[in-house]
Amino acid sequence: MSDYTVELSSNSHQLQTNRFYAAMDKFDWKRKQMVKYQLRNRGIKDKRVLAAMSKVPRHEFVDSSLRDLAYSDSPLPIGHNQTISQPYIVAYMTEAGEISPSDKVLEIGTGCGYQAAVLGEMAKEVYSMEIIPQLAIKARRTLTRLSYQNIQVKTGDGYQGWAENAPYDAIIVTAAPESIPKPLIEQLAINGKMVIPVGKRDQEIFVLTKTHNGMLSEKTIPVRFVPMRTKSLQ
Repeated sequence: MSDYTVELSSNSHQLQTNRFYAAMDKFDWKRKQMVKYQLRNRGIKDKRVLAAMSKVPRHEFVDSSLRDLAYSDSPLPIGHNQTISQPYIVAYMTEAGEISPSDKVLEIGTGCGYQAAVLGEMAKEVYSMEIIPQLAIKARRTLTRLSYQNIQVKTGDGYQGWAENAPYDAIIVTAAPESIPKPLIEQLAINGKMVIPVGKRDQEIFVLTKTHNGMLSEKTIPVRFVPMRTKSLQ
């Protein structure tokens, strides 16, 4: 009886192990398909961006009920009327930021933490701000569980930026203000880039480059982001 119990327990453990690795293989395959068809085939070329998107487990940043959709070509809800952006948009904005391994990056709009994780694979330091406390707490826990030690998450008003750690080599904004917040421009380093969706209904991604003579601005693609919230306008 005792031997049978041990054998049954062993078989149960092996079954759980097999299921765990089967799930890993499934998500790994889906992530590779995402990179091939949603990113490479749409013109994402930066090898470091593709490597980061291939590595970060997007399914860990969504609710368990949505995990099978984690690598689909669409945004997904993360609660509090917020979303995790479509994979292509995450890759597009990251590539537009031209992030180097030595860079210090500010992200506005942590959300679930996925974009921060991608940036964490690319940059030396990432500072991410989220105005909704519950999302900030959850994102911080997820990033800690996944062993990201170069990312700090702060609950705060993204319109004001994170002045203590400025200047930033790149600023990525993942919610849409109606106009570009001046504090973010001030906190961008010379030769740094800001990638930001701007607009109320008709939004476009702007790529800004700060020079000694001012800001260079380029409008790129139409997008649809959640509105950027700020305490200063409440």
